[in-house]
Amino acid sequence: MTDISAKPSVVCFGEVLWDIFPTYKRIGGAPLNVAFHLHKFNIDSHIITKIGQDELGSKILDRITNDGIPTATVQVDPNHQTGTVFATFDDNNDASYEFLDQGAWDYIDFKQSDYDLVAKSDAFVFGTLASRKEHTRNTLHQLLEAAKYKVYDVNFRPPHYNLDFVTELMKKSDLLKMNKAELKEILEYIGKAYTTEEEAVKYIQDYFKCNEIIVSKGSKGGIYQSNDIFYRFPAVEIVIKDTVGSGDSFLAGFLAEKIKKSNDLEVIKKASSLGAYITSHAGACPPYRLEDFHLFYEENTFHDQDIIQVKL
Repeated sequence: MTDISAKPSVVCFGEVLWDIFPTYKRIGGAPLNVAFHLHKFNIDSHIITKIGQDELGSKILDRITNDGIPTATVQVDPNHQTGTVFATFDDNNDASYEFLDQGAWDYIDFKQSDYDLVAKSDAFVFGTLASRKEHTRNTLHQLLEAAKYKVYDVNFRPPHYNLDFVTELMKKSDLLKMNKAELKEILEYIGKAYTTEEEAVKYIQDYFKCNEIIVSKGSKGGIYQSNDIFYRFPAVEIVIKDTVGSGDSFLAGFLAEKIKKSNDLEVIKKASSLGAYITSHAGACPPYRLEDFHLFYEENTFHDQDIIQVKL
């Protein structure tokens, strides 16, 4: 078993699958994307998922191994096939997704060794897709009991979410990440009218008793609420090549700095810069050296004074 005591560790939970595009296919899934980038930042990253006992699953195992990520927590299912998702793009280069129903990742089993790993880790990352089916949802709730720092990337993929399940997970989370549309949908569901970004984020924070909230706004930057401090930050200006996985790389950059106990401004800048850096490349997990990202960061990130801070 991997010794995770020597350096920071993060466990990612949920879907690992094949993204199938109009002219090609590649391995994806938010947990893998986040783990991939965390590994680049010398974080000991793990993925709890399930693949089918098939060729697509074998290729995923090979890819995870080549990325340097342990595979001991990757379960293999002889009864359900490896997950797939068909992705298409609109005129703005934004992706939409159609997922295979009953993929292997819908049947992730609870294992005591996974529970113990989560208990020792610095953060546990999960998303809404992992709650779409009862079996994996139940496993997720069991593992959440062990987690020290619960990171929920809300990330709705219609129709694969239930707001009852979403709000239940939000109540158990320490850090919430969502976009503005998801923020407004959640507010409407809990009976709160949207007024301003500041008031909306503060209301979510108080309602769900969650210390930290990230709201991504694409080309308009984003918001980070940390306890009673509200931060508004711009986007890093780049030429967009591929938006797939940009939110996952943002989250990985955020956690890599957060775990190192960097100050909030540095966390925001590194997260925004990694999201932009990956968006300027093709694919959610393009090959890159950490040194290349650091050079990009020094040349392109915004300044501390560009971040607006308000105490709420």
